[in-house]
Amino acid sequence: MSVDRPLWLAAGAVLAIGFALLYDRFQRRATARDLAYSNVEFFVAAAKPRAWIPRALQALWIVAVASVLVALSGPHLSLPVPARDGSVFICIDTSGSMASSDVTPTRAQAAKGAAAAFIDESAPGTKIGIIAFSGTAGIVQPLSTDHRQVASSLDELPLPNGATAIGDALKLAAENLPDGGHRVVILITDGVNNAGVDPLEIARWLGAHRIPVYTVGIGTPNGGLIPGTSDEATIDEDALRSYADASGGAYARAENATQLQDALARLGRITSLERKAVDASLGFAVAGALGMLAAFLLGFSTGRYP
Repeated sequence: MSVDRPLWLAAGAVLAIGFALLYDRFQRRATARDLAYSNVEFFVAAAKPRAWIPRALQALWIVAVASVLVALSGPHLSLPVPARDGSVFICIDTSGSMASSDVTPTRAQAAKGAAAAFIDESAPGTKIGIIAFSGTAGIVQPLSTDHRQVASSLDELPLPNGATAIGDALKLAAENLPDGGHRVVILITDGVNNAGVDPLEIARWLGAHRIPVYTVGIGTPNGGLIPGTSDEATIDEDALRSYADASGGAYARAENATQLQDALARLGRITSLERKAVDASLGFAVAGALGMLAAFLLGFSTGRYP
């Protein structure tokens, strides 16, 4: 939480403490007055089971007063709100290792289905683009708010073949995202980079420009052979975590098509939100006023109003 007038908040804290001390003094004075004109044994026996009431009312009053004072300081809360200018590039690995069938039917087909789930879960108005990469990277679908068109473009993804240039894909996304607004990159890959520019360097650049990279690793621990070769299809989780961490994103792993679709659907909902500072003055003021009213009515009804 941030405040526009911190001095007001500091002064309010002093006033709240003063109010608490004054309230406690009034309570003690009222108790002393009752003791002076009551049968002490009867008073103690009657009051002991309800000794918590004045403390509870005191706490309610203090919280209510503090809430009003916070409202006067101009508080702002950082809350997730729907992004009205969201832009997302989905970078899909189409290298030879994506032909592995350790994820049914293949890693490539599972990635395609997961991308469709992301598009389906994204908020209307979010601009989505598709980038395919193997030895090089290319735009399959430019950023568009037409989600049907974006989903249809997944049929144009190249068949798995070639090396894995993750850095080139991230760089291409960075070059084609708008200069401002809520910007996100989704990376679906097995994470074994072996061509192009350094992905970690690009991820750091994206992080410095507040563009998170959400990496999704696809593959099983045992992997499998790439069809038509004697090479093993592995997954480099450490690398994918490092790209996500460097950019302020997050990493998720999927060992089957269902997990992959669930992960991308979740990202479709998450990346449609952005954190913004929301003025909370009215909320704190209303909460404080209601708290004061409740404390007054409860105190009046129980005879504990100072």
